[in-house]
Amino acid sequence: MKEAAAGLGHLLVFSFLFCVGAFMVAPVITDVTMAALCPGRDQCSLAIYLTGLQQAITGLGALVVTPVVGNLSDRYGRKALLALPATLSIVPLAILALNQTRPYFYAYYVAKTLTAMVSEGAMMCLSLAYVADKVPEAQRAAAFGVFSGVCTAGFVAGTIAARFLSVSSTFQVATLSAVAAVVYMRAFVQETDRGASLMRDEEASLLLFAPSSSAEELSPMLPPLRKAPSLSEMVALLTSSSTFTRAAVITFFP
Repeated sequence: MKEAAAGLGHLLVFSFLFCVGAFMVAPVITDVTMAALCPGRDQCSLAIYLTGLQQAITGLGALVVTPVVGNLSDRYGRKALLALPATLSIVPLAILALNQTRPYFYAYYVAKTLTAMVSEGAMMCLSLAYVADKVPEAQRAAAFGVFSGVCTAGFVAGTIAARFLSVSSTFQVATLSAVAAVVYMRAFVQETDRGASLMRDEEASLLLFAPSSSAEELSPMLPPLRKAPSLSEMVALLTSSSTFTRAAVITFFP
C-alpha cells in the first residue's frame, strides 16, 4: 500500500487544493446571491428559482457529459482530461472574485451552470479512474477510502477558512486555490498507462501459479474502445439495469 500511496501522493495534493477552492465558497454563496438579487430582503423567490434551475441543469448536463469525458480519458489520458474540469472551475470563482454586483452574479450564474456540468461529475470520475490505474485491485478499496478522506479534509479546510475571510476575500482565495491546483497538477501529476502495467503484473503472477495456461486464456482480448456513448444508450442503461437504477435512487434521494 505504501508504493501505491507514493504513486498517488501528487493526485491527493491536487484533489485537496481543488476541494478547498470548490467548497470554500459554499458558506457565502447564499449571502452573495441574496445581496445581488434581492438586496435588503430576508426572502427572495428569484434566488430559490434560479438555484433550483441551476441544480437541475447541472445534474442533467453531468449525466450526459461525464460518460463522454470518461470515455475520452480512456483515449487521451486521465491527466489530460483532469485538466479540463480543474481549469473550467476557475472561471466562475474568478468572476465573483472581481465583484459581487448583479451583473457579475449573472455572469457567474451562467458560467457556473455550464462549467459545473463538466467539473462536478467528471472531477470525481477521472480521479477515481486515476486511482484505479495506479493501484492493484486488492488495494483499491483502501485507496478509494484515502482519496475520499483527502477530499473531505479539503471540504473541512475550505469551510473553516471561509469563517475567517470576508466575502470578497473568500472568492479571491478560492480562485488562488483552484489555480494552484491546476498548476500543481500540470507540474507534478504523472499520466497513467490506463492500468496496463498492473495488468502485466497480474498476468505474470498468474503465469507463475498456472504454468499450463496459455497467455491468451489469461488475458482475453478486450473489445476496441468505442466512440462516446449516445444519449439513447445512457437512457437505456438507466431503464434496463435494476442495480444502476437503485444506485441512482440512493444518490438522488438520500
